Amino acid sequence: MRAFVLTGPRAYAVLDVEAPTAAAGEVVVDVERVGVCGTDVEFFTGEMAYLHSGDARYPMRLGHEWCGTVASVGAGVDRAWVGRRVMGDTMLGCGACRRCRRGHQHVCEQREEVGIRGDRPGALAEQVAVPVTSLHVLPAGVDPVAGALVEPGGNALRAARAAALRPGDRVLVLGPGAIGLLVAMFARASGAEVHLMGRRQASLDYAATLGFEHVWLPDDLPDLPFDAVVEASFAPHLPALALEVVEPAGRVVYIGLAGTPSLVDTRTLALKDVTAVGILSASPGLDATIEAYATGVVDPRPMVAATVGLDGVGPVLAGQRPPGAGPGPKVHVDPRLPAPAAGADEG
Repeated sequence: MRAFVLTGPRAYAVLDVEAPTAAAGEVVVDVERVGVCGTDVEFFTGEMAYLHSGDARYPMRLGHEWCGTVASVGAGVDRAWVGRRVMGDTMLGCGACRRCRRGHQHVCEQREEVGIRGDRPGALAEQVAVPVTSLHVLPAGVDPVAGALVEPGGNALRAARAAALRPGDRVLVLGPGAIGLLVAMFARASGAEVHLMGRRQASLDYAATLGFEHVWLPDDLPDLPFDAVVEASFAPHLPALALEVVEPAGRVVYIGLAGTPSLVDTRTLALKDVTAVGILSASPGLDATIEAYATGVVDPRPMVAATVGLDGVGPVLAGQRPPGAGPGPKVHVDPRLPAPAAGADEG
């Protein structure tokens, strides 16, 4: 099968590799759609922390935001799975440790992460093999575009829920990227008044096209009481700003990860009686996200600016917008798209 292989920092190729076979307890999925995200870009540049800790290494196959159809099953797996449309949890715990037994496999110390951590290849290929226990069935109302947005949506849903919003509450989302916009969508669905702050006018203008009226550049942020603040950026100074602008007795949710340490004054946290929550992983929010998409409570599909084949992944990771791309922050990959006649690009 064809697969996108990252061979080193900024080095890649689309290769013919051996198709996966389903081991015991696994399935093989025909991949329909894959999302490209900031984590993939960090692997492309070589900045991803797992590369330096030894939890990941080149060559590797990226792709953790995916959906597809089960093509085959391994020993011990019900054949009724064949033909089902599914997406999969990124976090694969060992299943035996205390954290896994308590339902927290997404923070298992020995976990694999599909396309990210360990030796589990990702979905930027025509097929991917994953444990059947990681699968979540997609109903007919969730098309491939929405299906590949379940994983980021699960992160966002968890962040919005951690903000404990009630109808009429005012929430500020810092960082109008893909996760920030999804957080804003789930927050709006809860009845909250949503504000977004970003550093690029183009991103704010795009957020406005999604129906968000309150969008601000940093210098224009109004002095309003924010009942909750969700920090969804990559900026190391914004976690402190979140704590500064949240109302006393409010909630701050940290889901963004900066490339360098962020400083938060815990004296302010205590003196304002603020609840601070950190969010890692979509795992506990996947089923609720699928339901929200299926029922139309949240429609994430307008965020996808373009869909490319495997041969278009490298330029996207390098920061190039695909020809004809819309203004949204997300690019999807359809591994079934044919290769260009001239052959695959290589970096």
